[in-house]
Amino acid sequence: MVAGEAATIEYAVTALNIRDIIICGHSHCGAMSGLLDPESVEDMPAVKEYLVHAESSLQIVDERNSHVIDSEIRLKRTIEKNILLQLENLRTHPAVATAVARGVMHLHGWLYEFETGEVLVFHPETNTFLPIEGDLSSGSATIQH
Repeated sequence: MVAGEAATIEYAVTALNIRDIIICGHSHCGAMSGLLDPESVEDMPAVKEYLVHAESSLQIVDERNSHVIDSEIRLKRTIEKNILLQLENLRTHPAVATAVARGVMHLHGWLYEFETGEVLVFHPETNTFLPIEGDLSSGSATIQH
């Protein structure tokens, strides 16, 4: 975690007492597409450096789904896995780990589907991303804790 990111998270958790953090990925993610096609980011050194943090997402997807040839499915699974790995990374931040352990903070993995406008929420009990309950635009959506 970069120092600026770590400081921002620490301030939000400790000073602002935030209670929920959402890691939200999205369909057709250009960064994850670059991870799957490294040549497409060859002329973008900052993007290449950033993608180092997501390489394990692709490795896990390919190890568990070596039979998947369809590029859209591979991309979607890589996006989902990256969301989950970023949540794991966030859990290692001392302020976050403490707040989660005390039960005063909840972490959420979301996936926004551009095609449908639907938001999928990760449910650890089923290990799947499922549609969010309620309407995000009206503020009546519920987050599962």
